[in-house]
Amino acid sequence: MKKFFKMVLVMFVFTVTLVLSSGCTKKAANETSINRLEEIISRGYIEVVTEPYFAPNEFIDPFKSGSEQYVGSDIELAKYIAEKLGVELKIIPLEFTAVLSSITEGKYDLAISALAYTPARAEAMIMSKGYYFAENAPGYGLLIRKEDADKIRNAEDLADKTVVAQSGSLQELFVNEQIPEYKEFKRVSATTDGILMVEEKKADSCVVSIPMAQLYIDANTGSGLAIVENFEFEVDKELSGTRIGMPSGEDELAEKINEIIDEVVSSGQYEQWYEEYTEYAKKLGL
Repeated sequence: MKKFFKMVLVMFVFTVTLVLSSGCTKKAANETSINRLEEIISRGYIEVVTEPYFAPNEFIDPFKSGSEQYVGSDIELAKYIAEKLGVELKIIPLEFTAVLSSITEGKYDLAISALAYTPARAEAMIMSKGYYFAENAPGYGLLIRKEDADKIRNAEDLADKTVVAQSGSLQELFVNEQIPEYKEFKRVSATTDGILMVEEKKADSCVVSIPMAQLYIDANTGSGLAIVENFEFEVDKELSGTRIGMPSGEDELAEKINEIIDEVVSSGQYEQWYEEYTEYAKKLGL
């Protein structure tokens, strides 16, 4: 009997030791886990998601191929970030809603895609400091057909009209909050799709970034499109500034990205890229 109890005691001690050892191993593993910034540097590349249909921020040069086809002021910012981190840049082109969800789910490192601040986005991801403030430039307005210029002069004139905007965008927020009434609201994956819907008479008005839409109008003079004059949506100061999206919890990465943003803003470098790629997009007829 004594021998039996002795064996039980030995087995109990062994089990406790095993559990404690396992716990210490897990604790050590957790303590040595690295954050995303360290992971990026360790793996040697950074993955940036973007929707490349929003000139001059990000767009496609049809005369180039591979990763070189993605150009724009935001692409230059992505390159600059990769250079400062000493890693390779990998551009991942996605539809805009997928850009947002991929960062929310932590699939990729950064979203650099002309992102504006919204409370919903700020809850779902980390949003960087603003890196482009169009204080002296037009904001967001309504794109229409020239023939409807007398009929659509502001948001109140859309009560019996079909409105279109990019899904998940700040423009969609304007539709929901600043257009009192409309006949129908259609969501599209890219603003360019919405512009084409107006041109093809599948919608009456598209909520747009005025500089981006004006580039399209200037490059397609026969489109019959126009921006509603003397009208802009109201933008809360909290929403101003184009920003970078990052997965929640990655504070070290956010701190580094904000440092880099401070550099390109204070030096005027981003503003220079924006002007450069505005001209670039015009030459491509975008």
